[in-house]
Amino acid sequence: QVQLVESGGGLVQPGGSLRLSCAASGFTLDYYAIGWFRQAPGKEREGVSCISTSDDTSYYADSVKGRFTISADNDKNTVYLQMNKLKAEDTAVYYCAADLAVVTTVEHMCVSDITLVPSWGQGTQVTVSS
Repeated sequence: QVQLVESGGGLVQPGGSLRLSCAASGFTLDYYAIGWFRQAPGKEREGVSCISTSDDTSYYADSVKGRFTISADNDKNTVYLQMNKLKAEDTAVYYCAADLAVVTTVEHMCVSDITLVPSWGQGTQVTVSS
């Protein structure tokens, strides 16, 4: 059974940093693409960053390029999202999600196929405020 558990959210001042973790169980990262998504109140869920270790590809939304870094530790079966230079507009609930790498690409997963991603974590709140 695929399970994803996010952690690391919290309250941070603008310009600060947070690192989110997505611990996966029931499958190995080698065969899956993992994505970080976020949803702010009143807005649609959007893809932030996605990674596939099977083909060493990653994708970043324009709004986070240069500030966020996605990485995977296959030994720990965990995916991380390092978020630097945080802005108020980054405030949202952040979710990690998984899909088989053979049925998607990181760009499709993060942009066009969000509603098709089958497995989701429960989310972690990130609030950027002074």
